Amino acid sequence: MSNFKKHHKLHSKLLVSITLCITLTLLVSTTVYYFYYIRVEKEQAFEANHNSLTLRSREVINMTSIAQSLAFQMYRSSTLSKLLYYPKPNVYDVTAAMTELNNYLNSMPYIESIYVFNPKSGTFYIASSQGQNGLFSKHELADTDIIRVLDHYQDYKPFTPIPRTYPLLSASDSRAEVEQASPDIAAYTYLCYDAINSNEAINSAVIVNVSAAWMNKEMAANPISGGTAYILDDQGRLLSGTTLTDETLNEKEQLWLHTRVKKQETGYFVEDFHGKRSLISYTSPDGLGWQYISVTPYESVIKMASVIRNAMLLIAAIIALAGFVASWLLSKMLYTPIGQIVVHMNSLESEKRNSMYTIRQNILRNVIRGIRNLPAGEEPERLRELGITFQFDKDYRLVLLRIDEYTRWQSERGPDLLPYKFAIMNIASEICGQTYQVETVDMDEDSVLLMLNILDPAEHTDTVLLETLLRQIREACFEYLKLSVSLTYSAITSQPERLHLLYRQVQDASMHRFFQGHRCIINAQNTTEEDIQNTYVYPADKEKKMLDMLLSGHTEDAHSMFKELLMHMEKYPFSSVQVAISRLIMSVNNAVRHISELNGFAIESKSELPSADRLETAENLIDHYQLVFDHIRSSLSEKRNTKQERLVRQINERMEQAYTDPNFCLNQIAEELDMSPIYVSRLYKQQTMSTIVDVIQQLRIRKACELLEQTDWSVADVAEQTGFASSSYFHRMFKRSLGVTPTDFRRSKANAQ
Repeated sequence: MSNFKKHHKLHSKLLVSITLCITLTLLVSTTVYYFYYIRVEKEQAFEANHNSLTLRSREVINMTSIAQSLAFQMYRSSTLSKLLYYPKPNVYDVTAAMTELNNYLNSMPYIESIYVFNPKSGTFYIASSQGQNGLFSKHELADTDIIRVLDHYQDYKPFTPIPRTYPLLSASDSRAEVEQASPDIAAYTYLCYDAINSNEAINSAVIVNVSAAWMNKEMAANPISGGTAYILDDQGRLLSGTTLTDETLNEKEQLWLHTRVKKQETGYFVEDFHGKRSLISYTSPDGLGWQYISVTPYESVIKMASVIRNAMLLIAAIIALAGFVASWLLSKMLYTPIGQIVVHMNSLESEKRNSMYTIRQNILRNVIRGIRNLPAGEEPERLRELGITFQFDKDYRLVLLRIDEYTRWQSERGPDLLPYKFAIMNIASEICGQTYQVETVDMDEDSVLLMLNILDPAEHTDTVLLETLLRQIREACFEYLKLSVSLTYSAITSQPERLHLLYRQVQDASMHRFFQGHRCIINAQNTTEEDIQNTYVYPADKEKKMLDMLLSGHTEDAHSMFKELLMHMEKYPFSSVQVAISRLIMSVNNAVRHISELNGFAIESKSELPSADRLETAENLIDHYQLVFDHIRSSLSEKRNTKQERLVRQINERMEQAYTDPNFCLNQIAEELDMSPIYVSRLYKQQTMSTIVDVIQQLRIRKACELLEQTDWSVADVAEQTGFASSSYFHRMFKRSLGVTPTDFRRSKANAQ
């Protein structure tokens, strides 16, 4: 069933398979037909070209016989023999001979010109349908190429046509004549000569030039395929079938011409010619040693095949579309019972996989916690069936990962936190898997346990590699999951029975995160050795001193003392430290409640300390205490300020009531308040910036001013009513305060009114 999960659904497989079969069948058949039609087209083009080339070959050979007969007839003519052998024939003989030459020329339309050459006189007698006519010396002759042919007549086979081009007029002819006539003419030249002498020099020659245009009317172009004809003559030259000019070839073209065409039997092939892919058709050498070649553009050859191919592809596409619909319906019908089986088997497999994972995790947890024993030696068959390949009898160590601030994460993420734990397990397995044989176990709550089989003996003495990998795990969890984790690793052992003890050791050691903080890496072996060496004794005297500072209001000193008490516990066993922290929290809470009840204020909920079992780091505990102590300090300060304001108000009210009493003073006020005069005086001055004596004196002067202005009482009566012991003392104090005497003050007020 794993194959069904790795690949597409069976329904899709059936659909794709049937559709592919139909499509591939159509594509293969179309391809076969296409190449077959191309082959047929090439065969047809070759047959057409070959027939045309063979016809032209026969015509050239037939023309050779005609030219040979004509030349023999001219040699037997008594009139022309005078031109051939007489050094200086008379004018009548020349006229008669030229008339006979013109008769031959007029009776045979395929003859372009006839030359009669007499080497003794160096004269050419020419009868031509166009160009030069008459008697010409070698220097006057426009067709200078014929002189080259005569000088090298041994290079040519007798009565074998020589394909060539020659000008009609010489350079000495007038420009008008040159412009009116065609500059060059293509012809097949037939040479008949007499060279029977000791030095093998030509005694006489008859040259018959047959028009190439007339000869090539059937060969020049193939009306069926649009091919172009060429001649490979007995001299090895490739000549154009229309102009008889040499064809320029590159190295590649010369190679296939000499290896695949020259002196080969009739055939064809496809090759590049002048940069264009073409069908090359050729004949075998004929009686003259000539081969005829036709070059046809390959596109024109396969044009019909391409049309057939496109039509077949369109038909194939339509059939494929119809086949797809039919395949879909057929696959759906075939899949219905299979799909039901697949769904059921997938469901069973999913249940089996989930159950195996749960069973596997439960077994490992029970073994780690010591609930289930694991025998030494080979792994039980049951563990192997569950996929547990960890070797408990080999060197191994444990690494405990704990999620920092787990309570906060649990409240924020809720059920989504479980996938995060799986992600942590995957990250740890991925990073450590290249160095160790890893087994990961979810230990519930905030913990994940890594079981690492040691492969490198150097780790017994060096933990650099391990701590490097643990740092990578820590950074990866923070980068990808935004989770902070702390890691604790154990010592190495190879004893399966010590597994649960090793887990307890690493679990206890992980509690030292309280002092080392979040994201720490702890070596459990080091913390165990320190725990064994140190025995913790709770410092009750320092606790009492800290509580006295707190009760007396010295919260900053109390906080410093608390921090010192807490950090002093770091080097001791955490089990003892945990009890000490609980005691410290209880003592502080009792002191805070006492201060609250004594001063009549309550500690806000946000500043209350959490319970001891929810604390993770000493830093968090210190910060919470800082909040509580700061709140106590601010509450006491506020309380103190309120009490002082009420006391000042009482003093002012008492002065308003008793200022008329000459004996009223600071001591009387302090006695009524049950406070020392010095404290009352200092407190009043701190709050009002004035002394009580000065305020009493100012109050009496203000009341005296009111009486002097509003009554007719005497100065002595006013002094008595405002609490002055004598009128003279009143007079002196009044003038010191206002700068005038009481009498002058009354007079000035009366004048003002």
